[in-house]
This record gives sequence, structure tokens and C-alpha cells, in this order.
Amino acid sequence: MSTALDTEPDAGLAADLLTVRDLRVDFTAARGRSVVPAVRGVDLTLRRGETLGIVGESGSGKSVTALAVLGLLPGTARVQGSVRLEGRELVGLPGRELARIRGSRVAMVFQDPLSAFTPVYRIGEQIVEALRIHQHLDRPAARRRAAELLDLVGIPGPERALDSFPHEFSGGMRQRAMIAMAIANDPDILLADEPTTALDVTIQAQVLEVLRTAQRETGAALVLVSHDLGVIAGMADRVAVMYAGRVVETAAVDELFSAPRHPYTLGLIGAVPRLDGRGGPLVPIPGAPAPMAGLPAGCPFAERCPLAEDRCRTTEPALSGPDTHLAACVRSAELAERRPAPAEVYPVPPMPGTPPRAPRAERAPVLKVSGLTKTFPVLKGAVLKRKVGELYAVDGVELDIRQGETLGLVGESGSGKSTTLFELLNLARPEAGRIEILGQDTAGLSRAAAQRLRSELQIVFQDPMASLDPRMPVGDVIAEPLRAQQAPRELITRRIPELLRQVGLDPAHATRYPHQFSGGQRQRISIARALAVQPQLLVLDEPVSALDVSIQAGVLNLLQRLKAELGLAYLFVSHDLSVIRHLADRVSVMYLGRTVEQGEVSAVFDHPRHPYTRALLSAVPLPDPAAERTRTRVLLAGDPPSPTERRTGCAFRTRCPVHALLDPGRRTRCAEQAPPLAAPADAPLAYHAAACHYPEPA
Repeated sequence: MSTALDTEPDAGLAADLLTVRDLRVDFTAARGRSVVPAVRGVDLTLRRGETLGIVGESGSGKSVTALAVLGLLPGTARVQGSVRLEGRELVGLPGRELARIRGSRVAMVFQDPLSAFTPVYRIGEQIVEALRIHQHLDRPAARRRAAELLDLVGIPGPERALDSFPHEFSGGMRQRAMIAMAIANDPDILLADEPTTALDVTIQAQVLEVLRTAQRETGAALVLVSHDLGVIAGMADRVAVMYAGRVVETAAVDELFSAPRHPYTLGLIGAVPRLDGRGGPLVPIPGAPAPMAGLPAGCPFAERCPLAEDRCRTTEPALSGPDTHLAACVRSAELAERRPAPAEVYPVPPMPGTPPRAPRAERAPVLKVSGLTKTFPVLKGAVLKRKVGELYAVDGVELDIRQGETLGLVGESGSGKSTTLFELLNLARPEAGRIEILGQDTAGLSRAAAQRLRSELQIVFQDPMASLDPRMPVGDVIAEPLRAQQAPRELITRRIPELLRQVGLDPAHATRYPHQFSGGQRQRISIARALAVQPQLLVLDEPVSALDVSIQAGVLNLLQRLKAELGLAYLFVSHDLSVIRHLADRVSVMYLGRTVEQGEVSAVFDHPRHPYTRALLSAVPLPDPAAERTRTRVLLAGDPPSPTERRTGCAFRTRCPVHALLDPGRRTRCAEQAPPLAAPADAPLAYHAAACHYPEPA
């Protein structure tokens, strides 16, 4: 039996570069009264040139493990065990010695580059400093090298970019600059801690390509910490799955995804919605991760595991199995032999059958938006503000939702999704265009009519902790919309337990406060509050983006069940196209404030007509290593243009791969004429429309 995360060396890979053995990290709570473990005996091995992916839910110890390698944990942390870099022990090394290793031998790419860069120094100064600390370079030579590094990671105008401050870069450019600084001294190891978490999917694809380039140019090994199984599937050679501060399974990436041997890994894979529509129903992992303070005896996953036995609750299993595939589960051999699908191990909540629906054209419209426009003034001056321009947040949005239908609204950050929602919820006359809710034009609503209509339109926000009043018990939170509608007290008393049961919560917990619930439970409370006044349209603004994938699956299944039971219509805003593919009936794609494509989900996702939609879909990673390796990527150049500039013609042409291949005559059309949102000649607008002069055939 082996406890190390070793596999046979692949061809071309050298001996062990980094070895971590029995790494333990404890944090001392305030005033030293208690000690909370964060990492509990982690073993890792990293070889030259390979990529090791580390995955797991929030709180599993992924980031703490990466930070412990470089000695970057705060003073409240106590680190034990061994971390060896080519045989040299790093744990307990004096700070001066560690400083010589950081950046030169081992470099870090942090999750949030805006907080990792010093905001008062220019980007060039910070890269130059990293170069001169470890190399004998004068300032002009270091600056030339810094410009070369920015050029290598794809930042346009590198000489000019050196003089920019971090806040002047977009999120994707800041992360590229962070990677440039990390590879400045040709390190042997790159530690990337969730490097794409806060980025749009198109920018994520660019950053991952930059990481591949950096690894290829420097020959460095890469430790990639991520919660995104699709990213790990496309980047990693080997994977370590962490739960409750321990590695519970490790194997080569193909083997781990095709035949997981730990129920937790199987559950993670089953909980991920897939862009290709394969994989069956989403399988939520029941419960919440075990709290690290006061872990129960035995296997920490036992309380959530459908395969748990009595022996699982007495002794915590060690990593065991062949060296190429280790798992900390007493039933790993059984899972290796059976290779069950996630739904064969985890109970999948039964979904009510979808009632027969009339053809779409015969169903009443719930929401219809045409030509919606919203601009904001750009002001300058600290005391006496003056208008110096306009920001065109929404500039031609078209939406159409019918009864019992889910419309997914997607697009990059800054595309106008949130502004569109605010305009809908205002229930007032828009700046330009038309909004109809349940057949009523919002431009002509009286105050009383708007109040009545508001109960038909409810919203679920992205962050339930911020949207739920922390001073109120959840029963009062759910009752608040009913009280605003002056509902009778008897009705309110009856509805609160009904709503809690409806969203899968115990009515006896109505007296608890929001902080006493997990993230997934808080989002269920938000949904219950929205359903209290029995709306016909539910607006969902990124409702699962802040949740771990295992919790996300349960909320998505709940939304599907409620839609089938109550006949609700959803406007579902998300940056995650895999979630949209799983949940929505139709999809609307936005770019720079405009609708550029819309239609049935299967039509848009399987046969996208607009080049922007094709790029979005190609950038979404699949949790399938074999499929990821064979996909064709469409990498967009740069970031979206500024919405403060109103562009003639097609706003996407500066990043469009189709436009780049057109002859000059056709390019002129894209530059001078804004393409209308049009369907093929033989299909109605509602079928599959794209705002492109040269769309792909439907």
C-alpha cells in the first residue's frame, strides 16, 4: 500500500521536482483558544513539465496547500510535514532563504490579480522589480525583458502597457500580466490558484492558452488549483481530489474521469452540467462539507456518502490501491470493478413529468422586449460634476418569453445583462424601446397597476447572504413580500411552512437566521421568498454562480421541479453556458448591449450562426479529457470595446474571426451597416435569429 501520489513517469518527464509528504496546516483562532485544521496529511508529487490539477469544494484545503508550499500563509498558521524542492526542505526555511526561491524556482499566479499587484506602482515597475531581485540586470535591460514578457502573454502594445497601473487593465489583461511576472525568472514550478475563476469564459480560454504558452516556453511544471472540472480535464496530466483537508483520490486525468474510485469524485463529476447535453440528470451530493472544526471520527465524507457502512464511521481510510490510481475509500475496489454512473450511486430526486404544452405560438406571452435602450451619463469632476460622454449599456435588446418557458440570457461581463434586468424590474417607461409584461406596456402603467404587476414578477439574486436580511428569521424573510401585498395573517402563517417544504427545507427551521444555513440552503430561502406571492415570471440573476458544483446541482434540480409543478416562466441570467444548456428552453446571446443571437437552445448550441456565439461555446470547457483534447477553440482577440463609444456597423467586427477573412468590400458592409436580428428566410424570427451580415447557415 502506498500513501504517496505517485504514478509511473510519462515519457519525457524527468524525476520528481517537488515532493510533499504528510503536510499539515492548522490555524489558531482568535486569542489562541482553539486550533482548526485546514490540511490534514497531504502527499503530492510533481515531475518536471507536468501539470497537476487539484480540485475540491470550497474549504477542502486546495489553496492552503498551494500557499503552504511557498510559505505564504499568515502567522496564525502552523505548518508541519515536509515540502522538498529537488531534495531541499522548504518547511521551516528562514524567510530570507524562501524569498530567494519565490519567483526564481517557484512562482505563484493568484486568483485575484487586482489585489496581488500593488495598486500605486505601474505594471512595468513591478515586473522589473521581480527581474532585478533574481537576475543581474540594469534597469533598461529589465524593462526590455518586461516588454518581451508582456508581448509573450499577448498584451497589445507592450511598451505602452508597461506604464499602465493595474486598475487600467481589464481582468483578463491583469491576469496575463500576473502570469508574465510569474514566468519572468524561468521558474521550475508555477502554482496557479484559481487563475480563471473571476473571468468570462472567452477571457478564461485566453488565460489558459497563455498558461500553456508559459509552460511551454519555460518548461515549468504547473500546479493548477481549480473548482472547475472542465478546466482540469483540459489542462491536467494528473489530478488530486481533496475533501476535508485530505487527498481522497488521485490518478491520471483520463483514468480519474472515466473510472473514479471515490464516491466524492463520482458525485462531483455527476453534479456538473455539460455543454454537450450528455451526462444524464444532475446528481447533487447531499448535505454540506463537514466543518473542519470538530471533524467526526472515521471518514469525513461518510455523512454524505450513499455507500457508507458502519466501518466508515470508526476509522478514516488511508489512500490505497495501485500506484497509478489511489483512493481513500473502503469500497474503492468495488467502484473500480463496477464503474457505475453517478446516478447509480447517488439518489436522483424524481422530477415531475412535464405537462403537455400547447405550441409556442399559442401560449400567452409573459415578457416581450423590443428595441430596449439604456444609456448612462459619464461624469467628470469631484465637486462640480459635468457630463463628458455617455455609456451605452443597453442598445437594442430583444426578448420573448412565453408561459412555462425558460429563457437563458448570456454574454460576457459588460454586455448589458444586469442593466436589462434593472429596466424590466423598474416597471416604468424605458428610455427607448418597449417592455410588455403579461401583455401590459410598462410605459403606460399607473402606480397602482405597477404595484399589482410587481407581484407577478419576482427576482432571485446572485448572493443570497447579501439579499437576505441577517436580522430577520427566515420565516419573516419569506413573509415579507406577502406583508407588502397586505395578505391576511392567516394566509401568511399557512404559506411559510408550505413554501419551506416546497423548496426542500424543514418548516421547523423558520425561526433560524440566514447565517445558520449553508449557501445552497440560503438560495433555497431566496427562491421561497420569490414564490411567496405566486409570480408568473421569476428573474434569476446568476443564482448558482456562488455555489459549489455539488450544491449547484440541487438548486438547479429544484428550479426544474418548481417550473414543472407551478408552470413558471424563468428569465435565467448566467455566464455559465453549461447551466443554460441544462435548464433553458430558449437562449438569447448579448454582446455590447445588443441581442446578437436567439432561438431554441438545441438550435443555438448545436448550430450557432453568429461568430460570437461560436466563440463563447468553444471556450466552455467540458469535464471530459478526451473530448477536450479534440475540440476546436475559437479564441477571440482582446477584450470587448468600451461601451462609452457608440460604434457604427457591427460592434463585434474588431474581434470577429469571420470579419478578418472577408474581402475589403464585405468588410465595408460590416463597418457601415448594423446587422439586424434576422432569421433564415424560410423561418420565423422566433426560430433562430442572428444579427450578422454573414451568419452560418441554420
